[in-house]
Amino acid sequence: MASLEDKLTASGGAVKMLRSAPLGPYVYPVPPEFSNWRDEQRAWREGVALIDQSFHMTDLYVRGPDVIRLLSDLAVNSFQDFGRDKAKQLVACSPDGFVIGDMIVFGLEDDAVDIVGRPVVANWVQFNAATGDYRVSVERDERSVSNPKPRQTFRYELQGPKAWALLEQLNGGPIEGIRFFHMGEVSIAGHTLRCLRHGMGGAAGLEFWGPVELGAEVKAAILEAGAAHGLRQVGGRAYSSICVDSGWIPSPLPAIYTGEALRPYREWLSDQSFEAIASLGGSFVSERIEDYYLTPWDLDYGRLIRFDHDFVGRDALQRMAGEPRRRKVSLEWNAEDVEAVYASQLEPGANGKWMEVPTAHYASHPYDAVRLGGSLAGLSTYPAYFHPDRAWVSLAILDARAGMDEEVEVIWGEPDGGTPRPVVERHVQKTIRARVRPWPWSQAAREAYRPG
Repeated sequence: MASLEDKLTASGGAVKMLRSAPLGPYVYPVPPEFSNWRDEQRAWREGVALIDQSFHMTDLYVRGPDVIRLLSDLAVNSFQDFGRDKAKQLVACSPDGFVIGDMIVFGLEDDAVDIVGRPVVANWVQFNAATGDYRVSVERDERSVSNPKPRQTFRYELQGPKAWALLEQLNGGPIEGIRFFHMGEVSIAGHTLRCLRHGMGGAAGLEFWGPVELGAEVKAAILEAGAAHGLRQVGGRAYSSICVDSGWIPSPLPAIYTGEALRPYREWLSDQSFEAIASLGGSFVSERIEDYYLTPWDLDYGRLIRFDHDFVGRDALQRMAGEPRRRKVSLEWNAEDVEAVYASQLEPGANGKWMEVPTAHYASHPYDAVRLGGSLAGLSTYPAYFHPDRAWVSLAILDARAGMDEEVEVIWGEPDGGTPRPVVERHVQKTIRARVRPWPWSQAAREAYRPG
């Protein structure tokens, strides 16, 4: 079987391979809309939203006496005292200190975890489990688009300011004692389900899961009880904008395409792995793939780094710690400039890149250039339209010159009419002014869970 390393060699390097890949944005295999994406966005802000997460994320089950040692060796953050009923974001870096990715680790038992999210970190953990000296077993339940078999579990999430009342009604009484980002149990339709407490848009909510055979029965009970609460199911279109609202950059380019230390990993990954078929798009273009790599500080993960344990990338991050840093922000796009992009669609030969609503990213890894005073100031990613705010917003990583409320320019569209990827129509680049704003974009989220 051909490897990622073989494909890189045949393609002439990572940049050529990724910028010519036909794959579009990350797929959420649920109906695009259950009602309409505008009201579905509003649901997690103002009401209660049901999100079906059963299909788009990879589950990697790791069991054995060395589970925590394996996680600790790969994570920039500490897994000391991690175990049953705890959850944590696992942030993994390359030996050079650049981010490979992040996933959520659910502590099923003290010696068993479920690692959930996009497949990049699952691949990295599985490789190290297979090639390292760890007493662990690995079982993989791949996301639906890459999995011919049914999923093992369903995974639902109820979020929004009215979610807790619905959850307690379903539970048949108060839900107490589950701290933020800790696990517990909730009863729905007579079934005891494990759950994680977290928030989205600043309101408390739960993510819960169980055997896939129970999924339809549990969802039916939620929908029946939720009708009196104004419950809305969230489809793929609205769901794709959640990351921008909550300030999470879901798919930084994994820093694995270069370096001799990672050659064995690239030879282990197949030429059909996510890393091999993912696409790179946007106005930021460099011949060096390293220019697309991000540090933990770029993603606001620097606050998670703990140098109290040895891990892959530790020495490099210690060297980086004193260097000037970029920061993550939200960008509020200028309404007139966005309107001009849409108006240009009526001008043959002068049309800007189409901005799909509510999310306008068209690659697995969207990277647009941001300029300040005529020079590059950073990167913009995942532009999304929020109907409750009547605003286009993106997440960005900017250097220290761009202060809060500063006006910058996002270059929208690709140079030279765009790459020949099938999801990119011929277009001309447009300049869109934007104001630097805090993150998360949601004010309720900034005031509620983000300060903690």
